[in-house]
Amino acid sequence: MEIQLQPQTKQQFSPQLMYSLKLLQFTTVELEQEIKEKIEENPLLEMEEETGEPGGSEDGPAGEPLAEESDPAREEDSGDMSPDRDGIDWDAYIRDGMYNQMDSREETEKREDQHILEREGKSGPTLTQHLVEQLHLLELSARAREIGEYLIGNLNDSGLLDVPLQDLALESGVPFDEAERVLKVVQTLEPTGVGARDLRECLMLQLDALNLRESLAYRMISEHWRDVKQRRVAVIRKKTRASQEDIGDALNVISGLNPHPGLALGDSSVISIHPDLVVEKMEGEYVVYLNDRNLPRVRVSHAYQAILSRSAHSSEEDRRYVRRKLTEANHFVNSIEQRRSTLLKVTNCIVKAQRAFLDSGLSRLKPMILQEVADEVGLHVTTVSRATQGKYIQTPRGIYALRFFFDGRLQKKSSAKTDEAPGGQLATKTVKDRIARIIEEEDEHAPLSDQAIEEILRSKEGVQIKRRTVAKYRENLGIPIARMRRRI
Repeated sequence: MEIQLQPQTKQQFSPQLMYSLKLLQFTTVELEQEIKEKIEENPLLEMEEETGEPGGSEDGPAGEPLAEESDPAREEDSGDMSPDRDGIDWDAYIRDGMYNQMDSREETEKREDQHILEREGKSGPTLTQHLVEQLHLLELSARAREIGEYLIGNLNDSGLLDVPLQDLALESGVPFDEAERVLKVVQTLEPTGVGARDLRECLMLQLDALNLRESLAYRMISEHWRDVKQRRVAVIRKKTRASQEDIGDALNVISGLNPHPGLALGDSSVISIHPDLVVEKMEGEYVVYLNDRNLPRVRVSHAYQAILSRSAHSSEEDRRYVRRKLTEANHFVNSIEQRRSTLLKVTNCIVKAQRAFLDSGLSRLKPMILQEVADEVGLHVTTVSRATQGKYIQTPRGIYALRFFFDGRLQKKSSAKTDEAPGGQLATKTVKDRIARIIEEEDEHAPLSDQAIEEILRSKEGVQIKRRTVAKYRENLGIPIARMRRRI
């Protein structure tokens, strides 16, 4: 076998570039935490005492040029920075810096543990905790309590037991009859409906708790569940021999029940949104700025000049350590400024394109793609993607994710009466909003089908759309089909 060597060109990213791209993805809150950690790790980074206005100079956040490497000869001439005059113990300074990274990691872990404890302390009880607490208040045997806790641990977020009870009984080695008896106990706990094995049983438990076991609504669910799900009113009327008015009242009762009782005590916590950018209208123009007024301002400490001086009492190993930390510090500060510049470029481009939306609302949203912004600002599309990922912007219209402005598009017949979207295009979010409005204004006793909505969009608004696309958008909006929307 003959071995041949073939040259290949392969692009590799430097660690510095990879870190800059990582920093670009950080939100303002994440960047604040990263800055604090870097200051603890690197003795040549320090926080500015006075926080300036957002938008420092290109040279650095304090407006001072950053030196990548110092000239020892030049520093030797500077008597002000000599260790004999400033009285600093440089050996202790460097020694502290070498071990600071290990200490900062320990402190970071402690802070993370404390944050977890604070979150758990502030959040309310989970569904599992809530049910187990109630279970322990009942007079049950130790075995029944243990089976009950096991069943509660298998409930989904909605509070339903979506795993077959037979499988759980076999897995735990408990007779099925005994597991079913304990499940009946779990189903008596609050919120009403938890422990049900399906939606039908969940609704029946809630009606039973309301003393409506003898009602038409209960009978419709227990005996004609499939017809109820499909809203087949005529079939239900024929089977129950009830009037259409009574069936309508029963359906209204069923609609008022909770199909997801467990979500009232879910494990998910509310996450507050901190806008990374702000756009305001000033003198008729939209101005974009970063929402980083409270972000710590960092700079490179001048102490490195004396450490690298030939007259300093430091070894060559110490100087190499300081030079490495100096390079890292300069790169970190420059990466922060590069992140600021990139975010402002990208956001200004978006705001410029979406001026009509900011003026008039969702009906004037312009369809955009990442590549268009990348071409406009002269960046790679992946850089634009990283810059917009997870970022939020506060506008006069509300707070939006930057990715909100990037969406699909639909063709629209050109019209001299409107300039909503140049090139005869509409954003899919705009079309979804119009579908929602059409359904909102429909006759609730004769709701519109997807085909009828398609004809309205085509004939009255010139949107080139298909019926299956209308159905997909309607489902995305969480709106049921026409038969399910019909009021009796």
